[in-house]
Amino acid sequence: MTIRLYLDEDVDVALAAALRQRGIDVLTTQEAGHLGLPDADQLTFATRGERVFFTHNRGDFARLHQEMMREGRSHAGIILSDQLPVGVLLRRLSNLCFRLTQEEMTTRLEFLGSWG
Repeated sequence: MTIRLYLDEDVDVALAAALRQRGIDVLTTQEAGHLGLPDADQLTFATRGERVFFTHNRGDFARLHQEMMREGRSHAGIILSDQLPVGVLLRRLSNLCFRLTQEEMTTRLEFLGSWG
């Protein structure tokens, strides 16, 4: 199954449109009506919808991932990135999405910088 993304509210919505033009299934927090939802709830929503969560909030989501692993809980995957130009994010995310499957991302934490 191909990766389906859920973009955190800190991600430029222009990225969603660009990803869609490449055929990647994307949902934004704005479209889902989840602005301001706590981090754990955002990740739960993404996991229930079988979507990999993409965010620039590296510290909080790395911690949340570690807590979940300690507790034996799973998620649909988390991708972390510094804030970069949309074109750079598009290239790296496309690379990741076309090389990994949804199943391979399950309970995985990826740093987008590795996909440059």
